[in-house]
Amino acid sequence: MALISVDHVCKEYIVHVQKPGIKNFFKNVFSPETKIITAVQDLSFQIEEGELVGFIGENGAGKSTTLKMITGILYPTSGSIHVANLEPYKNRKQTAEHIGVVFGQRSRLQWDLPIMDSFELYKEIYQIEDDPFKNNVSRFIEMLDMERYLQTPVRQLSLGQRMKAEISLSMLHNPDILFLDEPTIGLDVLAKHQIRDFIKERNRRSNVTTLLTSHDMKDLEEICDRLIILSRGNLIFDGSIVDFKKIFSHESVITITYNAQICETIELLDPRYQIFIIDSHHLSIKYDPHKISVAEIISKLNQTYQITDLSISHPDIEDMVRTIFQTQKQENV
Repeated sequence: MALISVDHVCKEYIVHVQKPGIKNFFKNVFSPETKIITAVQDLSFQIEEGELVGFIGENGAGKSTTLKMITGILYPTSGSIHVANLEPYKNRKQTAEHIGVVFGQRSRLQWDLPIMDSFELYKEIYQIEDDPFKNNVSRFIEMLDMERYLQTPVRQLSLGQRMKAEISLSMLHNPDILFLDEPTIGLDVLAKHQIRDFIKERNRRSNVTTLLTSHDMKDLEEICDRLIILSRGNLIFDGSIVDFKKIFSHESVITITYNAQICETIELLDPRYQIFIIDSHHLSIKYDPHKISVAEIISKLNQTYQITDLSISHPDIEDMVRTIFQTQKQENV
């Protein structure tokens, strides 16, 4: 059975509609109109033990709502969720033993105390035995380079230092599942690199199932093997990052260097790609990898001039995700 199972889940909110104007004041207070907002609609997916999953979508797509239901903070309106064979919203305490959570910039560290004091407090809350606690703290300090500021009050730490401590705190009790909501937002390049390496290493060492939300597509490419994409509360993609790129990568570019001067009137040899002359010895070709292979393009172009060097660039995952969201908006207009 899957470690996390989400089956036909919907989440609706009833919100009050505030009408403007003085004449509507008493009506807004004593008999307000309401409407139903659907945050998540008929959502189903399963996550197996040890998976590294990117969970993405636009603002308001239902990501945070789904995470809060999986962690037991919110009830689903309909459908069911199971985490380690528990319904999290009915068994919050038992579920908490299996999960570690970092929700963006919402700190659980004690603001005026050093990091180690927060670690000691969580040791007591989760009743962690001495040896596992010491081993984890020692390993986390080394991997995330936290030694020099362990005794510094949290309020004096940089954002990157606090985030390292937050992630370490969420992992102290050796959870089976780790939920990370924007763990690298606002961090510098070095801090992002250390946190990404830490997440991958914990997965490799302890097989920690990780569900990551991020607007930084580099996080997804470097950490995750699988993508789940939401749009307006609906599931629009669930599969490997490799498959995602194969499906949604529609334009790649080859840059070619020739040993001889290129004729400016070089003809378009095939309608499946476009040729652009850069200078007398270089040109670029835009092509759709679904329609023609690199080998076929090179074979055709090598018949005219001898190729001495080439490079291939593909659209990055951020471009592909942006295109998907733009398409979804147009379809829903």
